[in-house]
Amino acid sequence: MSQKSSEPLPLKGVRVIELGTLIAGPYAGALLAQFGAEVIKVEAPGSGDPLRKWRKLHKGTSLWWYTQSRNKKSITLDLKTEKAKEIVRDLVRTADIVIENFRPGTLEKWGLGWEALSAVNPHLVMVRISGYGQTGPYRERPGFAAIAEAMGGLRYVTGEANQPPVRSGISIGDTLASLYGVIGALMAMHHLKSNNGKGQFIDVALYEAVFGVMESLIPEYSMFKHVRERTGAALPGIVPSNTYPCKDGDYVVIAGNGDSIFKRLMGIIGRPDLANDPDLANNDGRVKQTQMLDDVIGDWTRQHHLDEALQLLEAADVPSGRIYTAANIHNDPHYQARGMLESHVLPDGQSVEFPGIIPKLSATPGKTQWLGPELGEHTQEVLASIGIDADGFQQLRTQGVV
Repeated sequence: MSQKSSEPLPLKGVRVIELGTLIAGPYAGALLAQFGAEVIKVEAPGSGDPLRKWRKLHKGTSLWWYTQSRNKKSITLDLKTEKAKEIVRDLVRTADIVIENFRPGTLEKWGLGWEALSAVNPHLVMVRISGYGQTGPYRERPGFAAIAEAMGGLRYVTGEANQPPVRSGISIGDTLASLYGVIGALMAMHHLKSNNGKGQFIDVALYEAVFGVMESLIPEYSMFKHVRERTGAALPGIVPSNTYPCKDGDYVVIAGNGDSIFKRLMGIIGRPDLANDPDLANNDGRVKQTQMLDDVIGDWTRQHHLDEALQLLEAADVPSGRIYTAANIHNDPHYQARGMLESHVLPDGQSVEFPGIIPKLSATPGKTQWLGPELGEHTQEVLASIGIDADGFQQLRTQGVV
């Protein structure tokens, strides 16, 4: 069940200017918007963010757009015009955070880089997300999540042994970078309290966001010259933890790698000899016999349908689960009980479910106030907040600035 609160959302009063497109920058903006920040998304007149046309469309608009852009305000500005750049600077004077994910140097060419914007607002916090970061020999290369996942080390270890590397089915490099960007922005805003209110920028590189979650990959290479390889569904060096086939053709994920959990797992599959083997009492001993243990567990799972295997594993308190499809998620009672499936109505009256908001704050949980806006829907409203009246707005429209 979703939480409700009469308390103001935790980021109420925070104004964010979002200059990015597609995923990494806008997802960071989405997280802030879901917790009460006023996120003003600047889009190009006519076309808008390309995400509006990505993946499955309903009446010409991406369902992904509706969910990633909820609670944001959309304004249109032609940043090729000097007047539009002037408007951005005026908006920045009123802002707490700017988010951008252009190639390094792009905003500087437009007169909207860090030096220019911090000059008009010394308290500004700026999140800069790019493929390779704002410095270094690769800084000007174009960088998407796929490249970052490869360079960050994730792609090499993903897939089956002796098969080409594969990618995950989502742009995980983008969303990891978004999370680092939001964490950095919130830390920088906290630092304002002890830094005489002087802002700073957060430099997030997509490849570094991936590299940052690669666990002991580098220490193992540095000390042992060990290069971690692809191991399919298994978790290397942590045994047993794998995906096993069931009698009905489904698969069960079993994480029996805790020492006491391992004993319980061996008990339910009828192998007390392995449960009591001192050589298998700890993970380092089990690692040496990974294949034997996977074969033994696989022999047991093949004798049971998935639901039956899950019931037995759950009764023994062994961490386990099915591999969820979208259909499984949609019908799962735990997802529903946790408020992770929100029902909303699109502009044409069509009902659709979107992901719930995380993390869950006990006193001030985030919420969806509206879905992704129409292109430029809030332009006049936002420009009025910086002193542009109705006549001035119409003049900007005539000039093609908005």
